[in-house]
Amino acid sequence: MRKMLWMGLIVAILCSCSAQPTFQNNASSEEDPVEETAPVEETTSLRGGPAEEESTGLATSAPVKEPEPELVEGPASRNTTARPAVGTNGIVSSAHPVATKVGLNILADGGNAFDAAVAVAAALNVVEPMMSGIGGYGAIVIYDADKDKTRVLHASSRTPATLDPAVFRPPTPNYLENRRNAKAVSTPGNVNAWEALSEDYGDLEWRSLFDPAIELAEGGFVVDEENAGWIASEFPAFPEHAKAIYGRDGMPLEAGEVLVQEDLAGSFRLIAERGAGVVYGGELGEAMVSEVQQNGGFLTMEDLRNNRAEWQDTISINYRSYRVVTASLPLTSWNALVRLGVMSRFDPASLGHNSVAYLDTYARVTERAYWSRYDYVRDPEIEPTPLDLMLSEEYWAEEAAQISAQATVPSRPAPTFDSHNREHTTHFVVADREGNVVSATQTIGNVFGSRVMPEGTGIWLNDSIAYATFEPAGNPLDVFPSRYRLVGVCPIVVMRGGKPVVAIGVQGGYLIPQTTPQMLMNVIDFDMDIQQAIAAPRISFIEPDWIAAESGIPQPVRTELAALGHNVYVEPELGNAHGLTVEYDAEGEPVRFTGGADPRAAGAAIGY
Repeated sequence: MRKMLWMGLIVAILCSCSAQPTFQNNASSEEDPVEETAPVEETTSLRGGPAEEESTGLATSAPVKEPEPELVEGPASRNTTARPAVGTNGIVSSAHPVATKVGLNILADGGNAFDAAVAVAAALNVVEPMMSGIGGYGAIVIYDADKDKTRVLHASSRTPATLDPAVFRPPTPNYLENRRNAKAVSTPGNVNAWEALSEDYGDLEWRSLFDPAIELAEGGFVVDEENAGWIASEFPAFPEHAKAIYGRDGMPLEAGEVLVQEDLAGSFRLIAERGAGVVYGGELGEAMVSEVQQNGGFLTMEDLRNNRAEWQDTISINYRSYRVVTASLPLTSWNALVRLGVMSRFDPASLGHNSVAYLDTYARVTERAYWSRYDYVRDPEIEPTPLDLMLSEEYWAEEAAQISAQATVPSRPAPTFDSHNREHTTHFVVADREGNVVSATQTIGNVFGSRVMPEGTGIWLNDSIAYATFEPAGNPLDVFPSRYRLVGVCPIVVMRGGKPVVAIGVQGGYLIPQTTPQMLMNVIDFDMDIQQAIAAPRISFIEPDWIAAESGIPQPVRTELAALGHNVYVEPELGNAHGLTVEYDAEGEPVRFTGGADPRAAGAAIGY
């Protein structure tokens, strides 16, 4: 009976999300369908109350399974460009409506947020293959409602032990090309992370989590305009066996055509049947190593065997009455917290949302934080990053004073390689009726990664090394053999009163730690709902001295920013974000969920 009710709620909002749709944007032209419901108890809001430190100790034993809360009848809807999705029993938001539907179906089948996260990640590999997948890496921040704590799961990416950094710098011939080919492949970590998440927290059988991705890959889905654009832009660099998958008669697939990925379905079937070991020591790993080495790369089977998914404590700061939680080292997510902390010294609400004063202040904050990576980032296995300093009130006050005095930022070496740093990666969020929350960012680097696909696998391998800072040689963000890649993704969970109230994240390479604080301030300082917070125009610093501003920032404001000394140019879109909120009753039980999906792309947030 409960399964029938659950499915009825989902069907009511998914009639426009068939398995093979062509999606133009994430908004429906129809009103959100909302079911009648009995009154629910008064819920807590996002505002007010003291910040609390969340528990972050690691679990020492398997959790005792509590009885599942009963499904509650209530509103369920999909987001529009102007309104968030609403759910009574949970929510999913991802970069493709089909992947969002996959997550909802997992929840309907009795899975929890952690099960749904694995299934969504696999589905995104199919319907958004240029952004993330088996050959990639990332980070997953979770809130475990049973243990009442946050943790971060690092899908770690290490450079190969045999790597030669000299191939990425002059005078090596084709050194720029080496930053986007097989030489740029680092060890993929996603599948190990998916398995760790499932084993430690999931309720459903591992194999069942990949059934939707296998069906999508085998049956195919209709390519939308966005996918078609990316396929066309990278198609000339594809190997011939990949062109056969992504093209027809030697030409890239166009919008409206069906993309079938039988090889990828076979790879997922192997993972479902044999586990992550098929990548980290088995036949898929052997195929990866063979293809990389045939094309001059460095990846070895030993690199794959040594890969581990790593559970660690999160890091966090107090901001207003909230605790903002994100991924710990070796990721550089702390850089977003620095921006937020410095902005807290200026009282953003008093400056006015996207006013000249607000954007001038944030532009200076984000530029200084961008360059601070060079001064403070470190590989934690070599030397600690001074987080006690960077996340301190004293440091924020000093930075704010420098900004108020309009101190100049020290010049830095100009980059010799401009990667497509605004055009990659994926983020998704999931929350379930038990109160578990997942905020996950995963990537393969640039669009289609290294553009290396082991024949017969359908798997795109990452080009993580492309995001190193190669000059001057030996700087902390340079590339070194057998070392962590200091990745700049930033999955966020916001706590209040010891409970998660917001989960959010964005894709966009170097934009990620810059756009994330703006969305958080939209929610916390400017009292926006999650859809408004994501949709609002944003800015970003771009090397060496530019401020990119979306066209939604009015021309008079951009003109005044230029008069204040900023080199402003218009960027059509800055990132693709997804987020959710959770509200609670007087007993601390989740009773209402909302979700937002970025109108800049074709994703969807859907509640149930």
